[in-house]
Amino acid sequence: MKRLSHGLLSAVCLAATLAFGIAAAPAQEKYPNRPVRVMVPYGPGGATDITARIVADGFQRVTGQPMVVINKPGAYGLLAIEEVLHATPDGYTVMVGNVSTNTITPVLFPKKLSVDYLKGMAAVTNLVDVPEFLVVTNADNFPVKTVPELIDYAKKNPGKVRYGSVGVGSYPHYDMAYFAKRTGDLDMQHLPNKAGAAGMVQDILRGDIQTAFMNVASAAGQVQAGKIRPLTIVARERLSDYPTVPTMKEAGYADVGTIAWNALFTSAEVPKPVQQALFDALMKTLKDPDTVDKLKKQNFNIVPSQSLAEARTWLGGEMKHWETITSAVKIEIPQ
Repeated sequence: MKRLSHGLLSAVCLAATLAFGIAAAPAQEKYPNRPVRVMVPYGPGGATDITARIVADGFQRVTGQPMVVINKPGAYGLLAIEEVLHATPDGYTVMVGNVSTNTITPVLFPKKLSVDYLKGMAAVTNLVDVPEFLVVTNADNFPVKTVPELIDYAKKNPGKVRYGSVGVGSYPHYDMAYFAKRTGDLDMQHLPNKAGAAGMVQDILRGDIQTAFMNVASAAGQVQAGKIRPLTIVARERLSDYPTVPTMKEAGYADVGTIAWNALFTSAEVPKPVQQALFDALMKTLKDPDTVDKLKKQNFNIVPSQSLAEARTWLGGEMKHWETITSAVKIEIPQ
């Protein structure tokens, strides 16, 4: 019998070892294979919650696994962010956030986060752009019907015009503060509502506030019912559902107002293959016909990121943009 040479024997042993290792290694679990929790940093009813629920329904149709929406409002979105950061980094705890919670909050409160935000949080993909109205109340015979009339009224009634937002430091707050600055340092009173968009809608219906920047999803029903009057729309062009409402650019203030967004985030510690699987599932979800139809009915523009890398670059750009805005417009923020 011929003896195997030392080199050949080593090669056989190596092949056997590799074969045994491959056979013994457990197969990579397919993602997702159980329900995914999605944190929403607001109560039910606002644009972010609506987006999360529409995407969750589509995600289940595409993957066969539920995406369970959990409303976790409070602390400028910090509660929801920290829930994601401290969860097991396996891709089964994610967050649908927006401009306020996932760019402005980290800019304003970096020391309140347990980690460096851009290193600890991963943007998986943008989901939608959300246009917003500049609206006024119809309560108490408030006379304003145009942007120039609002500016004139505020100038003639310093300190008497009340405007709302979903919270101190939120993007609607910054939008109105910047609008006031751009139109002659208008003296207006800010009345935030901790109940979020739904609370702000009730404020303007009662006349507790007289004007606000308000996302289309939150205001649409009352606008269509004639109970809230839209002056302009912050969007790239007029919306087909509101053809008579001019854009902020048409009103002469192209740089005022935020075309908001909703995006999906997870912990940066989630393994990249899992992040990629989540991204792929979301791409299919955003092409699901029922999902597309529901998002478009809200006048949301579907704007997915092209890749995980692009999502990361996009988030970094958003952070720099809001660092500039928050430096230009000084708002008293409780620390």
